Amino acid sequence: MLRSLSEKIRSLTAPPNIDHVMAHIEQVLDLSIDAEGYIIAEGAENTIDLSGLDFEKMRRDFAKKHKNTEMQKLKTRIEQVLSDVVAKNRTRADYLERFEKMIEEYNSGSKNVDIIYKNLVDLAENLDEEQKRHMQENLTEEQLALFDILTKPELELTEKDKQQMKTAARQLLETLKNEKLVLDWRKKQQARAEVLYTIEKVLDDDLPRSFSTDLYRKKCELVYQHIYDNYYGDGRSIYDIAS
Repeated sequence: MLRSLSEKIRSLTAPPNIDHVMAHIEQVLDLSIDAEGYIIAEGAENTIDLSGLDFEKMRRDFAKKHKNTEMQKLKTRIEQVLSDVVAKNRTRADYLERFEKMIEEYNSGSKNVDIIYKNLVDLAENLDEEQKRHMQENLTEEQLALFDILTKPELELTEKDKQQMKTAARQLLETLKNEKLVLDWRKKQQARAEVLYTIEKVLDDDLPRSFSTDLYRKKCELVYQHIYDNYYGDGRSIYDIAS
């Protein structure tokens, strides 16, 4: 599942004549936006977000502009953001699926372009909110990824359970980064075993007692795969590259 999702992320491409489409997550490009639209700028801040967009204005003014051009601008912008946010947190795959469905409808002509554009603006607005969610949860982007792995698909949790799982995410990440994710850890059997043991130990201590044994084991597997895929050792991770 995770490998398939990685391929989807890397396969995001824009139509011909659209520059700066991401070939790989590590090649995240810088974009900035002015009041009139989108400007692809070299030397811009290394930030990928949608916070500069006026979503209501975009919906309102679409009919007055060259629709295909505006569609391609927004499509490319969303591609950039999706590559970043899904790479950092693969529980966000539903955003990617929504986007792919919209683009398929656009390319096939099966749905009115005005409706598709409105849906893309809605998606962009949702993504903008998602990029801010870690602040609302009082977590870093890295911690939020672990928290989401532990809580999704949506579980029925009390507020106390949620706070407990946030503590688990913070504690686990701190322990792994400070003690276990050494240089080339993924190439060393003993280092991998220690990472997995640490994950199992911390989650066994901190997950709510309501978790079944099967669910606990599944969460340990998912967290280990997330760490293996995204943390390269010696302080390097996808969060350093993509931030």
